[in-house]
Amino acid sequence: MKAKVKQTFNSLAGIYEHQVDDGSLFNSEFERPAMLEQLPDSLEGKDILDAGCAAGWYTAELARRGANVTGADLSPEMISSAKRRIGNKARLVCCDLEGELPFDSHSFDWIISSLTLHYLKDWNQTFAEFHRILRPGGTILFSVHHPFMDMKLLDEPDYLAAEMIVDRWTKAGQTFDVPFYRRPLQDIINKTIARFSMQELIEPRPTQVFKERRPEQYEKLMKAPHFLIVRAAKAL
Repeated sequence: MKAKVKQTFNSLAGIYEHQVDDGSLFNSEFERPAMLEQLPDSLEGKDILDAGCAAGWYTAELARRGANVTGADLSPEMISSAKRRIGNKARLVCCDLEGELPFDSHSFDWIISSLTLHYLKDWNQTFAEFHRILRPGGTILFSVHHPFMDMKLLDEPDYLAAEMIVDRWTKAGQTFDVPFYRRPLQDIINKTIARFSMQELIEPRPTQVFKERRPEQYEKLMKAPHFLIVRAAKAL
């Protein structure tokens, strides 16, 4: 599974690099606005880990807001794409989020992870490492597929099980089989509160721009959840 994810996103890196800003309304007019709304007005001088940085959209945006950003990703090709985008404005590291992370304890004020954690089978090690590298009082903010949405991709879903799903994406005229894990809401919440204090759970809605460009899809998304955003904090 991990090797397949790495291979798939190595193949997608060039497409992400050139379509990262507005190639998908689900990113530019749905997930990103909701995530950015959870950030403070000023990030000046804050140390932030972009966990699962892909081609570096969030890394670049956080650096633009004055943060000291480290982007981390499993895919070497995604890291190369991010380097071309960001240059020396951020530190970029190729590493496995399910393993021991190459960062000192208490290194970051924020950990931000956009649509990444559903590619990981086991969150225990990941959240243990996030807790270790986050400073006391620091914040973790992450987005994942909503478990209710993912059930639609299965013929006979078992909601209470953590299931692997293979979704088929078409990007730039190419087809990619992308594996990820769907897990029940209780697992997402319980893994989080085992180490952090929950601050907010958000089921975001698409923007008006999304409505103008894809009105029929907008109406569907206003009635059924698609993404889930969690903000939590490490104790002081």
